[in-house]
Amino acid sequence: MSGHEVSRRTFIQVSGGAGAGLVLGISLAGCRGPAIVTGSLDQEVLNAWIRIGTDESVTFLISESEMGQGIHTALSMLLAEELEVDWSRIRTEHSLTDRTLYGRQSTGGSTSIRTNHERLRIAGAAAREMLIAAAAARWGVQASECRADDGQVVHTASGRSLSYGSLAEEAALLPAPDDPPLKDPAVYRLVGRRMPRLDSPEKIDGSAVFGLDMSVPGMLTALVARPPAFGGSVGNFDASAALAVPGVRQVVEIPTGIVVAADGFWAARQGRDALTVEWDSGEFGDASDSSIRELCQKLADKGAVVTDKGDVAKAAAGAKTRIDAEYDAPFLAHATMEPMNCVAHVRADGCDIWTGTQAQTSAQDIAADITGLPLEQVRVHTLMLGGGFGRRSRNDFVAEAVHASKALGAPVKIVYTREDDMRAGSFRPVAYNRFSGAVDESGNPVAWEHRIVSPSIIRSIGGQLQNGVDPTSTENAGDLGYAIPNIHVTYADPELPVSVHFWRSVSNSQNIYLTECFLDELAAAGGRDPLELRLSLLGAHPRRARALRLAAEKAGWSERRADGRALGCAVAECFGSVVAQVAEVELVNGEVRVPRVVCAIDCGTIVNPDTIEAQVESGIVYGLSAALYGQISIENGGAVEGNFDRYPILRMRDMPEVETHIIAEGDPVGGIGEVGLPCIAPAVCNALFAITGEPIRRLPIGDRFKT
Repeated sequence: MSGHEVSRRTFIQVSGGAGAGLVLGISLAGCRGPAIVTGSLDQEVLNAWIRIGTDESVTFLISESEMGQGIHTALSMLLAEELEVDWSRIRTEHSLTDRTLYGRQSTGGSTSIRTNHERLRIAGAAAREMLIAAAAARWGVQASECRADDGQVVHTASGRSLSYGSLAEEAALLPAPDDPPLKDPAVYRLVGRRMPRLDSPEKIDGSAVFGLDMSVPGMLTALVARPPAFGGSVGNFDASAALAVPGVRQVVEIPTGIVVAADGFWAARQGRDALTVEWDSGEFGDASDSSIRELCQKLADKGAVVTDKGDVAKAAAGAKTRIDAEYDAPFLAHATMEPMNCVAHVRADGCDIWTGTQAQTSAQDIAADITGLPLEQVRVHTLMLGGGFGRRSRNDFVAEAVHASKALGAPVKIVYTREDDMRAGSFRPVAYNRFSGAVDESGNPVAWEHRIVSPSIIRSIGGQLQNGVDPTSTENAGDLGYAIPNIHVTYADPELPVSVHFWRSVSNSQNIYLTECFLDELAAAGGRDPLELRLSLLGAHPRRARALRLAAEKAGWSERRADGRALGCAVAECFGSVVAQVAEVELVNGEVRVPRVVCAIDCGTIVNPDTIEAQVESGIVYGLSAALYGQISIENGGAVEGNFDRYPILRMRDMPEVETHIIAEGDPVGGIGEVGLPCIAPAVCNALFAITGEPIRRLPIGDRFKT
């Protein structure tokens, strides 16, 4: 569905039914789809944003996926602020997938707050005004004489009050206000404050339902045997030994491999292990890290132009110092704590899917395509996600569950083991980068050439490149933000069969590492302080300069460090926000330690400061783990690493102290879920460069300094 502009009046959807109380919702995702829903909505139909029951219950229906980033709480804060409701009464639920109400449902790109900020304020304000109107009508007074306060409507002059629950049915019969007044942020009681997470109690007591917890009557549990090489396929297989395993019920082939379905996980696992399979490894069967890099090197001079400003060759020829460098970033797994899983039940009259997905509408499309059912007969039930990081927007696990259920004629729960999850693909793309830069007599960069070779995510998910360029591979590389007069950037897609996908912060995770580290190399070549050089080049980007100054000041940039210890900095603008980080790094007997990270974050309007700090810390944990240890190696056409023994993540003992400074200067609402990640790798690598004089041109850092 295409987006279009609508008025506030059509933006609001209101309907009610007998005994249902007040039910109100709004259209999401750029107001795609009809904005008004007519007919009766009772409480059992979860297609509205706000439900107020006659029993005083307040339920907010959230169409975004909750994967630990705090969306259920932050979006509820926006609704509750305008609704004027008691925070302790609020409950949240994931909504069903509904294009009519919500448009295209997808959680990614750090968009949840950005796209819903005003929409949910309007929804809360509209419900508030309807409740006030209902109370005024009952009392026979003007609505202007009444106010909403903490879950009730008060008649100011007389002090009379009525609870929302007692007014809900009457309010549901009233028309929605054309232009509900929004609160002045100066009188906010919730937004901008540290509010407790609404989902914490159920996660603590174990009542929260994640995908792995889901069970339905008659369900089979299934594992999939997949080709060991990317681009491979099933040749022949013998299922007799698998079917002999107690509990194994059926073995069927689906497009991605062979499904072994059983009464439980362990039987399915044993059955899969007992399969005899001959795999066709395809053309990629002998591929390795070295062969992939060789291919990328050959393509570096054949890329499509991303940016071409000035005359790089002429500037470099007349410069004082020139540096050429090759940088590498590896494939990375998402490594979510909860491996991929999905329950699907395909029937002649419909299909139900229960899963933790970041892309509900896509899941619905996939299931409809596989089953041949109309979209309205496919229901996607969103469960809690045990980590997403982009991986759960792929929905290949949903497709496998639907294929399996259709073939087996029963509800099926597909479960990935950790090894399945880590080796099945959908990695962050590998990236080979060739740089050439030059500085003048004053140490100012005058030439910058960057040739990017990295598999295209857009192509991997069936899209088309734009004039040979994948914009998701060139973020913060084509437009550096630094005032360098001559810049030339190209991009080439090596078209590998390895499945690649969006990884937290997408190509910002690679490109900010690459560009911020190479900039430090130019600073060293020109005899310039890395911080001072950046600030001198950021005149057109005052928000970046402000964040960088703050982080450097709080970190004590000008203070001397002992030998073996240094600071490194990096700054970036992505997802509508600006982040700067300074990492304090020490090298002790060849071991890299990061005791402290100082971060300045400017994400515009603040909803919940606690969530911002948590997401910054989360991004640093995730990004530092990748910088120090993360790598998926390719041998014989397939992934080598399969578990955390060879794909480590940061341990608690190694977690740096993180100091987060939030800048609130009235800028537009920005994202937060991904922006804490991209700067940590270059900040750490630049500190190591300051200590050793050796630039870190290949990740992960690993044990390269140990002797």
